[in-house]
Amino acid sequence: MALEKLTVKNLEALLQAVGQRKDNPGGVFLLLCGDVVPESGESWCSDCVKAEPVIAKVLEAVKSGVFIRCGVGDREAWRDPENVFRKHPQLKLSGVPTLIKWGTPRRLGPEECGKEDLLRLFFLEEED
Repeated sequence: MALEKLTVKNLEALLQAVGQRKDNPGGVFLLLCGDVVPESGESWCSDCVKAEPVIAKVLEAVKSGVFIRCGVGDREAWRDPENVFRKHPQLKLSGVPTLIKWGTPRRLGPEECGKEDLLRLFFLEEED
């Protein structure tokens, strides 16, 4: 079984994708980042821009599961204390990027998402 990768654009699409895949034996991993700015092709969040290549490198070793990247909105939407990603009871985001293994307490916050050693533990801990 290979790692399935997909990108969604909002909380509704994220929850739908998770709902359809939550029983995947490899686990469901979420990367929540700032939206991509069309003019640059990169996230408005500099920490997300730094972390994503490191995450992609570690994902090459992940053999199963689901990886879902979801944007949390543009900078203005993210800064709103009422942002749906901040308020959602299973996400409760306080910063981006954030990695979450759905259905578990495992998560990495903005300071950890760019650290290859922590990413390897996060993604590969349960794999052979």
